Amino acid sequence: MIKIGIIGGSGLDDPDILKNVSETIVETKWGRTSCILKEGEIGGKSVVLIGRHGRAHTIPPSQVNNRANIQALKDIGCTHIIATTSVGSLREDIGRGHFVILDQFIDFTKHRDITFYEEFEPGTTMHTSMAEPFNPELREIIIKKAKELNLNHHPKGTVVTIEGPRFSTKAESNMFRLWGADVINMTIAPEAILANEAGIPYAAIAMSTDYDCWKNDEEAVSWESVVEVFKENVKNMIDLLTLTISDIN
Repeated sequence: MIKIGIIGGSGLDDPDILKNVSETIVETKWGRTSCILKEGEIGGKSVVLIGRHGRAHTIPPSQVNNRANIQALKDIGCTHIIATTSVGSLREDIGRGHFVILDQFIDFTKHRDITFYEEFEPGTTMHTSMAEPFNPELREIIIKKAKELNLNHHPKGTVVTIEGPRFSTKAESNMFRLWGADVINMTIAPEAILANEAGIPYAAIAMSTDYDCWKNDEEAVSWESVVEVFKENVKNMIDLLTLTISDIN
């Protein structure tokens, strides 16, 4: 049975898109999830929604219990995970409101729990391949639906995930551009790592809300500007999620 987990990021923590909604508390060995899980349906498909930062956006990026969130989605039977996230653009051609269907990440976090393996069983080692961290089949469906909706989108992109909650310095922003990163955020890398370790196909839809701070003819990113752009485009994100979910089999 298909069951799709949606991890909602900034501005999409608790959208009114589920039908036949119920709430579920899932206890995990890693502690509490960010919030109570909401189960329901989208287009007849079973969907589980979790707000990454909590319902009231009270959990800073560095304090999100990613292990509990991913474990809970696995324990409740999710067969796929789609994450949404706001990102800063590190490229001129990735404008505000554009969607990026991520295909690679650079993990620049420093203080996160990024593995389920705190020790190996005797005689075994678990080194998960991360060459393609975002599921190609899920990505293709998202790209197809973005085209059908005629959305401004980029079919691939590398995200650099920083620790946060502070934004980058200009020196850091320019360094990330030199590294080949296309967008920047504070959440995706740990989730992608853990979803891969858990064996759950994972894809992420990123929405560009700003130009970080590298662009000298633009104001540096602020939280207020991120929220404003996300709110302006949240309907497009919901439409993209809804159509994508309808095509997952």
